[in-house]
Amino acid sequence: MKKSISVLLATALAGAMLAGCGGAASSSQASSAANSSTPASGDVTIKLATWDNTSKNMVTDSVAAFEAANPGIKVEIIDIPSADYTTKLSVMLNGGSDVDAFFIKDGDTAKSLVEKGQLADLSAYIAADGVNLADYNGLAENFTFDGKQYALPARTDFYVMYYNKDIFDAANVAYPTNDWTWADFEETAKKLTSGEGANKIYGAYIHTWQACVENWGVQDAKHTIMDYEGGYDFFKPYYEMALRMQDEGTVQDYGTLKTGNIHYSGPFAQGTVGMMPMGTWFMSTMIQKIKDGESNVNWGIAALPHAEGVEAGYTVGSMTPIAVNAASSKQDAAWKLVEFITGEEGASFYAKGGAIPGRSDADAIAEIAKMDGMPEGAAEALTVKNVTLDRPITDKVAEINQMLGEEHSLIMLGELSIDDGLAEMAERAAEIMG
Repeated sequence: MKKSISVLLATALAGAMLAGCGGAASSSQASSAANSSTPASGDVTIKLATWDNTSKNMVTDSVAAFEAANPGIKVEIIDIPSADYTTKLSVMLNGGSDVDAFFIKDGDTAKSLVEKGQLADLSAYIAADGVNLADYNGLAENFTFDGKQYALPARTDFYVMYYNKDIFDAANVAYPTNDWTWADFEETAKKLTSGEGANKIYGAYIHTWQACVENWGVQDAKHTIMDYEGGYDFFKPYYEMALRMQDEGTVQDYGTLKTGNIHYSGPFAQGTVGMMPMGTWFMSTMIQKIKDGESNVNWGIAALPHAEGVEAGYTVGSMTPIAVNAASSKQDAAWKLVEFITGEEGASFYAKGGAIPGRSDADAIAEIAKMDGMPEGAAEALTVKNVTLDRPITDKVAEINQMLGEEHSLIMLGELSIDDGLAEMAERAAEIMG
């Protein structure tokens, strides 16, 4: 139940999450895998499902390079809006072979994919093509079930600290370091807060997701959101911090953000907040907003703050795997695409696009750091020591996560005290787990 990923980003990174498994590959599939290094004979078109592809050039670029290297295989990208992806992917998988390869977006869906047998066993392909799972720095093991490999990590993401340099400069406050504590974060937010009403500058921004409070409770890699039996007291210091900051006015209050349906990118890109803990996926968003003239924020990133007694460089994140549909009749070609996207060439496209690949090392981080628009010091900020999964890959994690979100809202709105809210979390988790 306690699953964390320890990855030295001098040699690796980690981050996003999810797994699934299905029935074993048939003997014919295993046999064809032995020859998978040979291009498929004749032309074949396979379908790849992903989400918000227009904002992820790395997928389009990877597919174009794959087609150039494999002229007998064409790839049709099925681009689905992020909010609809998990539901529509489920419909496609339940309907049979409408899709051949697909990215898995949410860890919540892992167990249902396992139980439905909708992921092809890739073990024979991996063995035949000599894919070294160690190249994924411990991430690939999250998709191993009963000794069989059902997916490979395409990218990872984890939380860092974004900050507005101009707001720090105006307040004559030193920029965040890569060894800040959460106490440093809270105290600095007070120094950065200024003004009133529409002209107010908030020292920090805490988004409405429960992850933006509860994740710091699992950052030490000693707990997960599934550790309900001993109670959820490891969340308490971070709820206390969030509510203090809300009461002091150094962050916008939860109710305003929630009822206004405010997206975290807005306040930061508009330059109204000094600091914001958020995932590495936001880096490419900021670069693009500045290129498009939608923001002029002079931004930087630092490592996520940590608790006293927790080593600097510990963070929380997730990973995005890619898999082959067990019902596909084109598994050989689909595997070749999966192997390419998660291989060295695919990793380079992710890094050039500002995303951290599942196969990551110091070279990939250096590639990301030198991107046009990436702030100075990015390489050091992205060199983490440990990434704990925000949602471990295990039974009923989706139900637990949904429940925690409901209780989180009640605590942040002041409808439950922290102690009562944490007690309800543990009680409801025990009921869910039976």
